[in-house]
Formats: sequence, structure tokens, C-alpha cells
Amino acid sequence: MRTLFLTALMCLSLLGDAHIFVYHRFGDATHASTNTSIEILTKHFEYFKKHNYEVIPLSKLSHALKSGAKIPDNWVVLNIDDSYKSFYENALAVFKKYGYPFTLFVYIEATEKSYGDFMSWGQIQDASRYGEIALHSYSHPHMTSLSHEEIVKDTQKAYNIFEAKMGFKPKYYAYPYGEYTEATKKAIQSFDFDLIMNQNSGATNHLSDPYDLDRIALTGDVYLKPKLAIKALNAIWIEPKNYPKDGNLKRIHAKITPSINRVEYYISGYGWKDTKVTQGDVNITLKRKLKFSRNRLFLKSGNYQSSIILVKQ
Repeated sequence: MRTLFLTALMCLSLLGDAHIFVYHRFGDATHASTNTSIEILTKHFEYFKKHNYEVIPLSKLSHALKSGAKIPDNWVVLNIDDSYKSFYENALAVFKKYGYPFTLFVYIEATEKSYGDFMSWGQIQDASRYGEIALHSYSHPHMTSLSHEEIVKDTQKAYNIFEAKMGFKPKYYAYPYGEYTEATKKAIQSFDFDLIMNQNSGATNHLSDPYDLDRIALTGDVYLKPKLAIKALNAIWIEPKNYPKDGNLKRIHAKITPSINRVEYYISGYGWKDTKVTQGDVNITLKRKLKFSRNRLFLKSGNYQSSIILVKQ
């Protein structure tokens, strides 16, 4: 598989890139950091409509990835994480008005225990008439701090309740907070999900890993044009894989398309730097003390970008 992927990176032809956007709350000014106003949501939808973007269900993208079909540049997929009540009460009518499909990722414990800010099973079942329903864990934990057994236990519990309430098995999974490690990914992949979603900021093309799909968060008044211009770099990240135990980032090592001879790299709190690439090998020796418990790393060449999140465990 790795050899085939590396071979595919050698292809210099232009690739189509779909964009997966993720929302959380709608019309809920009391939670500004995760909120999108209905005015802004309508503005986004008008932009998609005016510029001839096709908003497709996640299942259509899944089929294209699995079958090797072409992925057009104008495809957009809309996700909603956490199943907040504000989606059902404030935003669903807008989705219905434009006829735009969505995938709602359900935080199971919040619905099971009737947390006040979250949708009921009845509301989720009603929403399923207009979009797809998927899984967002049982207890919404920080997965990177859990053992393999704890991740499997949380996911199995969520999976069983979801199937009992919805009458079908969930096909898609989104990591809580978008956080994961290689160990997390392995645990979630032990279930039979068709797609697994992260929250790394990037695009999706036919080389993208179905079990590691990038999503771009839309919170507040986001200008869509530069987000839709993002292309998938399809980097193979070799190092780092996890948050370094001593907190010091010593190296960034990745494989990218050999035709690219320079990239910019970004580390949270340090900004952007330029570096040379040798035959597709990005190999940067560093001495950087990570400044935050959650850090983003980017590689970028023009509009082509790849990113990962390092979370302190």
C-alpha cells in the first residue's frame, strides 16, 4: 500500500480537490467560538450557489474514493459535529431551503442523557430525512489520552446505541476535537467505518486516505474563497507522529510530490518558514519547544497544503 501511494505521488497531473467543511453551533451567540450565525450560513450557501459548487452527500464522496472515480474541483461536503440543538432549531430549515445535504455526527452520551444543549433522538431521526447521520463517539473524550481498550470501549458503546436508535450501522466517524494519533486511528479502524474524519485543514482528492480525511472548520464570518482554493498536498508524514515526550520538536520529515522543490512549514506559535525540498523529501532539523498543549503543523506549496495536530497526552 505504501509503495503504491508513493508511486501515485510521482504523478504530475493536476488533481481534482473536494472540500469538506465542518460546522458546530448555529445562531447561538452565547458560544461564539463554535458558532456560525444563520446570516453567515446563508452567505456561505449563496456563495456555493453563485460559484457553481455542488454540495454533495458524504456518501457520494465515499463512493468516489472507494471506486477511484474522478473527484471534481467543485464538490463540497458539509459536516455538523456534536449534534447541538441549535442545528435542528436554527439551521436545518436553511439546509432544507437550499436542498443541501449534510452529515450530522452525533455525540451519543449527550443525547442519551438529555443534555440540554443537544438534540434528542427524535430530532436526530427527523433530521435523517434530509441528511446522513454518523458517529462522534460516546463520551466525546480526548482520544489521545486514552488506551486502546478505552477507545474501543467508548466506540463500541456508541456504535451499539446508535444502531439500536437509528436502525442502521454508522458508516462514518469523526474524532472528538479532531484529535488522534496513529494508535487512535488504529483503534477506530478496527470498526467497519467507511470513512474516518479528522480536523486537519486540507482538501480531498483521489489519493486521500478514506480513514484520515481532512476537514476545514467554518466558525464565524469565514471568507470561503481562500478555503476553497486549498489543494491536497498528499504528504506522507514520517515525523513527528505524536507529541514529543519532552515537548521539543526536533524534526519534521515528510514525503511529497518530487516536482516540488520548496515548501513553507508552520508550527503553532512560530509562524511560517521556507525550506528546500530534495526529490520530494522534506527533512527539517529543528529545536523548537512546543508552545501549546495542542499544536498545528503545516506544509504548504502555493495552494497545496497538508497539516497535522500534535496534542499533549
